[in-house]
Amino acid sequence: MLYPGPTKLRSQRDINLWRIPLKLSLAAVALFGITMIPDILGAYGVIHIPAWLTMRSIDDARAILSAMMGAVATVLALIFSVALLVLSMMSTLFGPRLLYRFLQDWVTQATIGLFMGAFIYVCLCFLVTHQDAHTRFVPQISLLTSWVLVVCSFAFLVYYSHRIATSIQNPDMIARVVDDLYPAVVSAHQRAMSEGSGELPDDNAILRRAETGAVVPCKTSGYLQHLDHGALVTAARDAGALIVLKFRPGHFVLRGEPLASIVPASEVQRIEAAISRHISFGRHRTLTHDSEFAIAQIIEIAIRALSPAVNDTFTGVACVDWLADALLVLTEQPPPEGNWYDTTGELRVWIPAVRIERLVRLAFNQIRQASATTPAVLIRQLEMIRRLGPRMSGAAILALAEQADAIRDTATALVALDRRDLDTAYGRAKEALENLSLSRR
Repeated sequence: MLYPGPTKLRSQRDINLWRIPLKLSLAAVALFGITMIPDILGAYGVIHIPAWLTMRSIDDARAILSAMMGAVATVLALIFSVALLVLSMMSTLFGPRLLYRFLQDWVTQATIGLFMGAFIYVCLCFLVTHQDAHTRFVPQISLLTSWVLVVCSFAFLVYYSHRIATSIQNPDMIARVVDDLYPAVVSAHQRAMSEGSGELPDDNAILRRAETGAVVPCKTSGYLQHLDHGALVTAARDAGALIVLKFRPGHFVLRGEPLASIVPASEVQRIEAAISRHISFGRHRTLTHDSEFAIAQIIEIAIRALSPAVNDTFTGVACVDWLADALLVLTEQPPPEGNWYDTTGELRVWIPAVRIERLVRLAFNQIRQASATTPAVLIRQLEMIRRLGPRMSGAAILALAEQADAIRDTATALVALDRRDLDTAYGRAKEALENLSLSRR
């Protein structure tokens, strides 16, 4: 199945609002140096610049440059003001965990960078434009280029405004979270050259085996954001050891807590350095290896929308719709079982697995609890349970049936008409799940 959306995963691990503006500002300086070459050659008579490209009056040139500098500086300040306003609005409507999506938006960064570069370029043109008793210099090509840069910057400002107006819409923001989920899940399944596959082990046996190994404590507190399982498999293979991690990406680990067990214990010195290099911690959860985080982001939007202060039922319903799509992504590309093998099929790295039934409960629980008096959201959840059932299997179907019962039990304060509609949706969901269980026996 093909999924639309970005192919590159955006993550909180590389939040910045300065990288593209800095590159464009440096590019403006380089462009100024390039355009100064024909200006200097023209000033010394080496080349001839056509008269229709030149501006004879130095006063007119400096007046135009001054006007462009003022306009660009004003708009640049306005862009920063709008950016701060949008950040504040997004923090209120969607939650602070989604701010990184705006900060990483290339259109926002490119707009700031274009105006920064245009301002720097115009300033440089203004500085070299001079006249004294003996010399007179007007950078004709640079002056024309500065006008082109300013026009392009203002043209891009129109697209920036369109982008902002689109990105702050609730359905668009929710869909973008799911768009990022698919490349995250796909990248989590990619194996390095040093990795292979093997039979699923007994998790309880692995945990018992880990008790005989040496413990590697966590050196810092924070969320486990990223682990390079390929490098860990290589280190474990070279040492002939097994790394049993106690936490998976998305878990918060306290400083000094047991992070991993190394079996056999004699290889702990060789493996500990690899664990420190290839496991990253931070202050935020990221989507890189944490499938639950995408669901948590959508849930946060839904909880805020369903709060008494906002009471936005339509956004709550949209969150239920896109959560169903996220569960489909995680069903068709399930999160890794937490087992990583070397090329010989020997288990080298084990982490606690993410089960699809846990993700089902996560997707339904908090929204169900927050919408006890919002029948539209509860009914939409039952409808999605009915439609998701045929796409699920095993424990996930049982989790869906459990959620359907919980939704019915939650709706105790509904009026008779709403209760009748909910009971109808509940009956359809249960019937679909029961028929599915009978057909698969």
